[in-house]
Amino acid sequence: MRMQDDDAEDPVEAAAQLARKVASDLDSILVTIYPDHDTLDTIRPGDDDLETANAVAKVVAETLLEEGVEVFVQRADRGAFRRWLVGREDGAEVRRSWVDRGRLLRGADAMRALGMAAPTPEPPPRFPPAPGPTADRLLAANEDRESGEFDAMLGALIEAGRDDVLDLAVRKTRARQSDENAAELWADMLAAAGGAAVGPSGWSELVALPVALVPGNVPDAVALADGLIASGGLAPGEELRILPGWRSPDAVAALSPVAMRRVMLDLAADREPRDLPPGDTDELGCRGFGVLVGLQVDWNIPIWDVIEAEGGMPEEPFADDETPEERRRARALDRWRSRVAAEHGGCVPLDLVPLAEVGSVIADFLDEAGGHMAGGDSIREFVEAARREAGGSDVVCRPAIIGDALELTIYTVEGRFLDSLTLPPDRLATSAEGMLGFVGTIVRLVRDTPGR
Repeated sequence: MRMQDDDAEDPVEAAAQLARKVASDLDSILVTIYPDHDTLDTIRPGDDDLETANAVAKVVAETLLEEGVEVFVQRADRGAFRRWLVGREDGAEVRRSWVDRGRLLRGADAMRALGMAAPTPEPPPRFPPAPGPTADRLLAANEDRESGEFDAMLGALIEAGRDDVLDLAVRKTRARQSDENAAELWADMLAAAGGAAVGPSGWSELVALPVALVPGNVPDAVALADGLIASGGLAPGEELRILPGWRSPDAVAALSPVAMRRVMLDLAADREPRDLPPGDTDELGCRGFGVLVGLQVDWNIPIWDVIEAEGGMPEEPFADDETPEERRRARALDRWRSRVAAEHGGCVPLDLVPLAEVGSVIADFLDEAGGHMAGGDSIREFVEAARREAGGSDVVCRPAIIGDALELTIYTVEGRFLDSLTLPPDRLATSAEGMLGFVGTIVRLVRDTPGR
């Protein structure tokens, strides 16, 4: 096996030196071990030094573990590699990028595969039953985020299921500081709960696709999810697994940090989440928004074979530079959104975002739509006037499309008529059908007059 350091007589020692050189740039690494000569030759043609190949994997793991780098291991499998190679242009660079997704080993399993003793795991921290002292410790750590103590403690509390501590910390923040500070702390807690190093990949995160829906024309959730995944708009190093069925934005907003973590663990284990059951399609269509919920799995783990071939860490593009591939993916997503809108009467898929950001993304969409949508202000004022007339009763709207015009009739939920508004085409930003998604975000839509 040829190493990049031509002066090194011992390739294993050369690998150790290179590992020490790049350790500061790594959080994780993937090494490959080979069961036999045939497997090694299949994946790395011409390299028949099985003993050296596996010795390099082990010394790299040992060296990087000492530097605090997490080590992943894949056991090379000829069949899995050949299936992965189908449809790809064969070459040394492509072969080095192989990752056997779903069968990577981490932690103690990785150490055992390398023939190394797995360290004894540290016991999880214990917290007293009373939430007060722990909440105060968490808030004290929050004053110095640079130390990392807050993130570590927050993660441990989420793992321990201590919603009581987290809720008390938020309430204390609201009392001592402001509603804004409390909301910011709660958002940080939800963000931390929605992502973790679980499963065989480097990182997994709960994500959501909010969609502005049109009553009576709600897309099939599975078909919409399949279309997104097949759109070409996702990064190749990321896998997206979307739950079947629509979820309610209200149900998402009701999740606590501990419940959100349970949802993530359920999705990682391919289980239906108990904390986030499917919503009623008709109800969501009338309310104006539904959410597709999924798990985004990050497979972008640095691969030792790539680092070895480069003689160091590959160059990364500047974060502010959009690559041609990123532009291509953005255009692919735009084309997919246009198809969805055309096929489903104006449904609007928003951005794929972390699950905790669903509410803010919908609010931003409504602000933008209300500010730029013809007829938007008239509809809002009409609905608000009807609510005042209702005297505290809940109101609903029965829409009707008459020719190219949109007629909105407001009732109380008991069936009392309140008011009616007809908007001709020149007062609509889009077709009457396309406006229904916007109207549904302001007032609950119904098919029939209530009470009849």
